[in-house]
Order: sequence, then structure tokens, then C-alpha cells
Amino acid sequence: MPKPRSIDAPPIAQWQIQLSDGLDALGLTLSPTQQQQLLDYLALLLKWNRVFNLTAVRDPGQMVARHLLDSLAIVPWVRGPRVLDVGTGAGLPGIPLAIALPEFQFVLLDSNGKKTRFVQQAVAELGLPNVSVEQARVEAFRDARGFDTITSRAFADIDRMLDQTAHLRAPGGQWAAMKAGLEELHDLKARSGLAHQVIPLTVPGEAGRRHLVLVGEAGRL
Repeated sequence: MPKPRSIDAPPIAQWQIQLSDGLDALGLTLSPTQQQQLLDYLALLLKWNRVFNLTAVRDPGQMVARHLLDSLAIVPWVRGPRVLDVGTGAGLPGIPLAIALPEFQFVLLDSNGKKTRFVQQAVAELGLPNVSVEQARVEAFRDARGFDTITSRAFADIDRMLDQTAHLRAPGGQWAAMKAGLEELHDLKARSGLAHQVIPLTVPGEAGRRHLVLVGEAGRL
């Protein structure tokens, strides 16, 4: 007789179905290896979250939609080859994006040592050669080459994000901010030569509103 599954054990079969259906809904094609990496990442996150407060989402049944599919919903608008995830936290959206876009190079940045240690461990266990992890405050972080896309899921309001990361944008690069509401757009400062575009996102399994706000040079969005 099989042993009963631990209440905290990952519901892998459920996750596999939910992920496959969600990818179809998003119009994304990922290989079986990529899909397994995504599921392995969730299993690691669930395990570490029992001890460390990495994410507020603790229900395994919500993790595919709120972590994986939410992150992957912006894949069509990520411009490479270099991508910076600011305030990555537990690696979101950076790790799912790096799995889906192995041809791009990702830097995952956060000032929280506990969270960057988890992300470093996850990157090592998942075998992601296109990801590096940096623990630093964004104002102090420097990169001579700059980034083609600077993204964030929960870093700050858009004005603050632009102000604090302007020195990290490559020429012609863009910001891609993931947002629920759009109230803060009313206060978005006018910036010379920059324009913004709001893209509504539909995340399979999530009823709440989601948006991607792209900011970049006029004519390049």
C-alpha cells in the first residue's frame, strides 16, 4: 500500500497538467526539459519556503499560476540579449524567464542575502548557465555593458524603478514593469525621449488584473 503523501509534498502531477495547459493558453512552446526545470524550481521554492519567508504564496495549488505562468506571460516582450531582474526576491520573474529564454543572459539582483542565497542554490540545482545572481542595492550595482530589458515584478513604483536603474539601461534598452493596478501611471514623470505602453496580461488560472508597462525610447516599443 503506498505511503500517504506529506501535506507539504509538491503535487507534481497536478502542477504538470496546470503548467502544460497554461503554456498552451499563453501560446508558448517549451521543451519537456524546460517544463521539468520549471516544476523543479517550484519544488525547491516550496521546500525552502517552509523555513524562510521567500514568498507569500504558500498554497501549492496557487504556485503554478502565480509564480510560473504570471512570470512567463511577459515572454513575448522581453528583449535581449541581456536582461536584469531588479528586486528578484525568490527569483521571479527572472528564473522562469531564463528557463524559457535560454539564448538570453540574465542577472538577478536583490539586496536580501537570504533570498539571493536561495536563488543561487536554485540556479545551481537547475543548471542554468545563462543566469548570474548579485546581492546588492540597485543604486550601488554597476554593469558597464548595460541591459536590453530591465524587468521587475514587485520592486517599486515605476518612477522609482526608472530613477534607480537608469544607469543600468543599455542604449535602446527598455523597462518592463509587471503591475496589478495602473494607478501609479498617473504620476509617471514625463521623460525626454521616452514613451510608455501598457499591455494587459491574461494569466491562466488568475482572475486578477495584470499589466505589463513597457517604457523605452519612442519608436522602439
